[in-house]
Amino acid sequence: MCGIFGLINGVLSKDPLSFLAHRGPDDSGSFQNEWLFLGHTRLSILDVSQAGHQPMFYNDDDLVIVFNGEIYNHLDLRKELEVDGYQFASTSDTETILAAWKKWGTESVKLLNGIFAFAIYQKSTNQLYVVRDRFGVKPLYIYQKENQLAFSSEIKSFFSIDSFDTTLEPTNFHYYNNFLYAPGSPTPYKYVYKLLPATVLKIDVESALITEQLQFHSFKKEVTYSKSSLEEIVDELDTRMRTAISRQLLSDVPVGYFLSGGLDSSLIVAMAKSMHPTKNLDCFTIDAGIKKSKEGFTEDLPYAKMVADYLGVNLHIVNPQFNWVRDFDQMIWHLDEPQADLAPINLKEICGLAAEKGIKVLLSGAGGDDLFSGYRRHQALGLEKALNLIPKPLLKIGRSLALKIPSTNPKGRRVHKLTRDWTESKEDRFLNYFLWTSKSDASGNLFSQALKPTVKAIDPFNYHRSLLVNMGNRTLLDKMLLLERYTFLCDHNLNYSDKLSMAVGVEVRVPFLDNELVEFSESIPSLFKLKGTTTKFVLKKVAEKYLPKEVIYRPKTGFGSPIRQLIENDFQDMIQQRLNEKRLTEQGIFNPQEVQILLRDYLSGKREDGYIILSLLAIQSWLDQFKHKQSYETNHTVL
Repeated sequence: MCGIFGLINGVLSKDPLSFLAHRGPDDSGSFQNEWLFLGHTRLSILDVSQAGHQPMFYNDDDLVIVFNGEIYNHLDLRKELEVDGYQFASTSDTETILAAWKKWGTESVKLLNGIFAFAIYQKSTNQLYVVRDRFGVKPLYIYQKENQLAFSSEIKSFFSIDSFDTTLEPTNFHYYNNFLYAPGSPTPYKYVYKLLPATVLKIDVESALITEQLQFHSFKKEVTYSKSSLEEIVDELDTRMRTAISRQLLSDVPVGYFLSGGLDSSLIVAMAKSMHPTKNLDCFTIDAGIKKSKEGFTEDLPYAKMVADYLGVNLHIVNPQFNWVRDFDQMIWHLDEPQADLAPINLKEICGLAAEKGIKVLLSGAGGDDLFSGYRRHQALGLEKALNLIPKPLLKIGRSLALKIPSTNPKGRRVHKLTRDWTESKEDRFLNYFLWTSKSDASGNLFSQALKPTVKAIDPFNYHRSLLVNMGNRTLLDKMLLLERYTFLCDHNLNYSDKLSMAVGVEVRVPFLDNELVEFSESIPSLFKLKGTTTKFVLKKVAEKYLPKEVIYRPKTGFGSPIRQLIENDFQDMIQQRLNEKRLTEQGIFNPQEVQILLRDYLSGKREDGYIILSLLAIQSWLDQFKHKQSYETNHTVL
């Protein structure tokens, strides 16, 4: 895994690769002509020799590439290319991409089964092609203003551009407040956006203009559900998962595994062990010190130990000593975006231990929840189906009765939350499951008087609706799972998994997002994914071949931290310093009075909106580091 950077028609005031060194500590290189700069930092995984150095040129030097990622089927593609006379000087997948591009052009990206973000420059035509993988596993940002264009694995490297315009698009913070992340392309900057998954940009280098934008993969509008029996689907899913894991074990350096004790990571480890029974597998987890919290988190560690003992694998446990304010700020620095979740801190600790043990690659269970159903909102769809049968006037009466229950009572708050959407349309009620905030905050009430009218006019679900309209005959559950994949998984989970693992020089791979496995999962009938309230039903049936039932059917826990405990204690000084009236008034983004009401009501127990407070703190940390250039990263100074 690596870091890539490119700039057209610009001047560099700093070395952009210094901002990406953590992504590629093994090697770095650059290419430059009168219009274009391409840079690369390398974490050597396949062909660790200098033959894999980047930027890489193809044999006639017309094509130049900077590539971040892994192509798991590159050996199969290479065999096909060799039959046609293509020759190779290395064993790296980077060279395979170049040869495939030489033969098939932009059509070649449809053949790639892997995780990737890359740019290919064709000297003879002076065209640059920028590409991101089909599920958005690898991040890629675009900076575009007037006749200047840049791309990078991480936003922070744009600070190396002499004329980088850090003008904000403050209304985009509305997305972060609602979802903890920004779905789709927005970032907090006016001139920076995320390249959507499965996209190819064609850029004229002399003018820095995007001349063509191609979508090389999209979900099918109509899906054909399998008519096979449960037993047949279980067997097929078993085979496809083993194939995906086998592909992703391709590496010239040691490979390890996340092992939380949850179903997804445990099943991946179990399958890998069954394929390599004599091999010592190194697995990694965290002892976060959480036994039971008000937020409902329970300790995962006993289950991780149980799985490790059952399978006979090595379990390495990190015991972090958290400095929450420092760790929070450094997390935001690495994320490039104000994502309000503390799970990335845990992930960085686990990856740090793996790096200390000489492990450069970790296989993750990310994606299992999003393909087969694993979240509470998926279980709540049973209620949604029932509500669709009740006349709207009766729902209004139910909501009015619920509001009579005092919100100071925890049960009352839960009833309020359960009934909050009963008077809305079916589509809005469905989409509201993706919110992490109360409806009043979702409407923009926290913003300043100057911004509130604009924010209130923004539909936070505009990206969700653009996807939903093309989902055809899918069931309600499969529509939700597809939205998970294109929003929460891509823009939140995968982003933090990449950024916080690469912060310590470790590559995270996601077997559940193998192209063929994802396509097969879409054909599995919903009733085999969610059976009653049992999530991942079909996956659990597969797991019964490999794991004890007390692991398979254990209650799901979050990979997070006790938010209320932190807000009431560790974050109090940060709240006073960063959410005070003077600072918020000077910024002009949020309404100081509304923020104070939010804090007061939360601390008194009147409402449970810890994540919106965490989001406000994340935004303040991001503003300090990415707008005012006051970096909290101890090893790097922006200024």
